[in-house]
Amino acid sequence: MASALRSSILRHCRIPVSKTLTLNGSKLGGIRLMSSHGDDHLDKEEVVARVLDVVKSFPKVDPAKVTPDVHFQKDLGLDSLDTVEIVMALEEEFKLEIPDKEADKIDSCSLAIEYIYNHPMAG
Repeated sequence: MASALRSSILRHCRIPVSKTLTLNGSKLGGIRLMSSHGDDHLDKEEVVARVLDVVKSFPKVDPAKVTPDVHFQKDLGLDSLDTVEIVMALEEEFKLEIPDKEADKIDSCSLAIEYIYNHPMAG
């Protein structure tokens, strides 16, 4: 329990780290790194475009029907296993792991976009 809480907290902390690099025998100082994405966080338009690309590339989906508001089962006719496969493809695309409890709630492009956009580790 304590290690899970610690991991969860550390994922959301930005801790400055000073580092000295050595390049060809010369020390370079003044480099600061942050432990989180900071300013590298994805913008919403990029998340929307990448989510739609993943869904459009799914074999059972008609790409012409895919919009940011499309529901996987109601609008695209996908079943629950297809939805799981799309969520897995989104995890791979954005290099993150979506817990099962959260993954079960993602049943539309809009929910996928919101979850990924708000996830601090999405890349």
